[in-house]
Amino acid sequence: MPAKTDHEARRRDVSAAVWRVLAAAGFGGLTLRAVAAEMGATTGLVTHYFPSKKALIVHALELAESHTRELVPATDGVHGLEALRQALAAVLPLSPEGTEINRVWVSSWDAALADPELHALEKARYKRWRSRLHPLVVEAQTDGSLPPGDPADLVAGLAAFTHGLVVQALFDPRAFSHKRLAALLDTHLDALRPTGSVQ
Repeated sequence: MPAKTDHEARRRDVSAAVWRVLAAAGFGGLTLRAVAAEMGATTGLVTHYFPSKKALIVHALELAESHTRELVPATDGVHGLEALRQALAAVLPLSPEGTEINRVWVSSWDAALADPELHALEKARYKRWRSRLHPLVVEAQTDGSLPPGDPADLVAGLAAFTHGLVVQALFDPRAFSHKRLAALLDTHLDALRPTGSVQ
């Protein structure tokens, strides 16, 4: 029987292969056979860790969320609107890694809309994202950088705006360059400032 460390190392190898397949072919190309081929292994080895395609997809979504969190900068010492801006910018495809992660997420939507379990996982993921943005919006409202009102509505609007930029940039990266994406986000946040607030 393989040692626990060997088992964990092999699982990490399978996870890395899952991510490479996702990055290259999206969720439509994610199969047990494709992951095995990427590893130069048998499908039996892959099914030892992920017994079905559903298990593989659930793991892939977990990987995507983990990779996304790694892109979010620490906000120690950053507050209010600037902390919110950094959190939103981390979601945009402003780097090769960010672009790769967003391509994976967008490719997952079809599967998530069609499958109740995956749908529930995606719904929960969006709820977690909004929960992370919520205190940043409240802080910006408290210091006068954002208008008063229901912070949940502001969070929903900002999340929708940011993901709208993501989709447009994925389909037309030349028109939505990294510089333009950052500028559009800044312009949108500035437009939300109450009249007379300090820049």
